[in-house]
Order: sequence, then structure tokens, then C-alpha cells
Amino acid sequence: MRPIVASLAAGILFGTGLVIAQMTDPMKVMAFLDIAGDWDPSLAFVMAAAIPVAAAGIALGRIFGRPMLAPQFARPRQTAIDRKLLIGASIFGAGWGLVGYCPGPALAAVGNGSWQTSVFIVAMFAGMAAFHLLFNRTAVAGTVYHRNSH
Repeated sequence: MRPIVASLAAGILFGTGLVIAQMTDPMKVMAFLDIAGDWDPSLAFVMAAAIPVAAAGIALGRIFGRPMLAPQFARPRQTAIDRKLLIGASIFGAGWGLVGYCPGPALAAVGNGSWQTSVFIVAMFAGMAAFHLLFNRTAVAGTVYHRNSH
């Protein structure tokens, strides 16, 4: 039960941060991506602020050696930059640039009641399903990450 409560709290904190940072507003994101036009650099500060937070988390993980609510850290099984990663990153980047959403902010923006957000989320899940069907992946995290003690 504790991992579920911790996950819920982390999700609420993350979603709240996305809303406060205005990352749930596609126009704000697109203004950040429009470096040749009316560029809005404010989201760069949001991204820069994430670096020390992540660094602190990594440092704490090294100090304690394991997560508080799991036996060990889940580490990526695949670490090489391959063709599938480059294609996926390109599709992700193109989608982000075209509509101003990536998965986290889109899910956080559901509460806005915008039909465009709903269409994006349906398309996002359809894309995930297509990947699953095309590459015969299972939806379990264990196929993407494996647990080890490194």
C-alpha cells in the first residue's frame, strides 16, 4: 500500500509542477520551441530547475543504496543509442513541436476539458498500442527495465 500512496503523491506533485510551470499549455510550449519567432525562454528555467532536483535524487540514491519502497533500483536494460531510439525520439520531438504536448503534461492537462487534449491522449495511446503490436512488446515495465544491483 505504501508504494501506491507514494506513487500517487509523486504523481500529484509532478502534475502540480507541470501546471504551475505552464507546461500543460501547448501555446506556452510552442512559444518555447519557436526559437526563430517570438521565443519564450521561460520553460528553459523549468528544465534547468529540474537538474539540481534530479542530481539530489541521484545523490540520495547513492547514499542509501536502494529505494525506500523497493528492494532495488530499476535500471534501463537498453543503454545503446540505436535506430529504434532515434526514430522514436524523432517522432516524439515532431509531435511535441507540432502540438505542444508530451505525455506527462497532456495527462495533467486533461482537467482543462479541452477536446484537443483528449484527441492527443487518444492518439498517444493508439501510438503506444501500434508500437506494442509492431514490435511485439508487452506492457510490463520488466521488458523495458530490469532490476539489478549496480
